[in-house]
Amino acid sequence: MAGEVLELSGVGVRRDGADLLRDVSWSVDEGERWVILGPNGAGKTTLLQVAGSLLYPTSGDVDILGERLGRTDVFELRPRIGLASAAVAERVPPGETVLDLVVTASYAILGRWREEYESADLARATALLDALGAAGLADRRFGTLSEGERKRVQIARALMPDPELLLLDEPAAGLDLGGREDLVRRLGVLADDPSAPTTVLVTHHLEEVPAGVTHALLLRKGEIQAQGKVDEVFTPEHLSECFGLSLVVERHDGRWAARAAR
Repeated sequence: MAGEVLELSGVGVRRDGADLLRDVSWSVDEGERWVILGPNGAGKTTLLQVAGSLLYPTSGDVDILGERLGRTDVFELRPRIGLASAAVAERVPPGETVLDLVVTASYAILGRWREEYESADLARATALLDALGAAGLADRRFGTLSEGERKRVQIARALMPDPELLLLDEPAAGLDLGGREDLVRRLGVLADDPSAPTTVLVTHHLEEVPAGVTHALLLRKGEIQAQGKVDEVFTPEHLSECFGLSLVVERHDGRWAARAAR
């Protein structure tokens, strides 16, 4: 039986007098592919930061990869977690090459200095870039990349240390239609790979959910609206309640879409 990768019990996050999360209880098992969906301001990124050991809850308990947050050394835990987010991208040194950005993830650092990497590390970084359609970017500087190129490179970096948990915060945000569809297709291939890590993806667009996602969690105003197997959660009733709008929900070839009901 697959083991628990994430276990949150009664988690709350309060900042500056506002509740960002309230009484969140959520379990993620090994091998599952989750999407966290909800409107802007729902608390999605906050929940992902808690799951990535980057934010301590105000209340409740958080177990990540068998370690209790607050009782473990997060600097030993974090290399076991792959994270791609805008917050990480903002910390990348502007002159960093793409290959160096990916390979330094092996040591959970940003910015290559004088470290020496084995040929196997460089080969893995190159293979990951290739799998994400970014092999031709290896020698480019990260600061010169388009938004779509940056997204692919960040995911390659997140996968570099062979993490047990992969967290993707709005990976398709800001992409045009072609860039979004290409990235979502590649994420679908990753979701179907049994050797890929347990994955949690955050988005606020149903159209950005890759095929192969197994479970979904709907979040609204810091509270869970629904969670479970994706077919049971992505219903017109649940999604309409979550987004505060009467919706028609469709599924085609494993992909989802929603539009306002007439």
